[in-house]
Amino acid sequence: MDAARCPYCARVRIVLAEKGLDVETVVVDLSDRPQWLLELNPPHGRVPVLDNGFTLPESDVIMAYLEERHPEPALLPDNPAERALARLLVSRFDENLGGDYYAFRRGDRNDLAGKLESLEVGQSLFADVAYVPWVIRARDMLGVELPERIADWLHELERRPSIAAEVALVRSL
Repeated sequence: MDAARCPYCARVRIVLAEKGLDVETVVVDLSDRPQWLLELNPPHGRVPVLDNGFTLPESDVIMAYLEERHPEPALLPDNPAERALARLLVSRFDENLGGDYYAFRRGDRNDLAGKLESLEVGQSLFADVAYVPWVIRARDMLGVELPERIADWLHELERRPSIAAEVALVRSL
């Protein structure tokens, strides 16, 4: 299940593209979630959901599953310590960026600028994919000026077809 405007779905779209995997996509209207989605992923009917003989919700879990199931091309580094650090960055997404991104979007008090300034990027494609959908949306939908280091990182990532496709999708919303 997918929704174009959802950055969590974007994580999975990018991983699928990086892995060269084709999947049947069911597009969901987030403003009118179908009952079957609520049954697949109770109680909120969140997307993405991978339905691949078993039901697997949550973008970070789906990313990890796809990396294990389809190890090439690898998104995680070879070194076990670096792999663990990449997973840690993904695990701390809300603390490192997500919480302040959503506060900014709601107009609540936030430190989005500070979070972007200190954001750890460029250590692994796995962690970068976990963060880049929000950075794209902050820039292209919310009009946030990115710190130079983050803008350069994003510019470099945009050379990847998977990221370029997400940028194009966001700009079409």
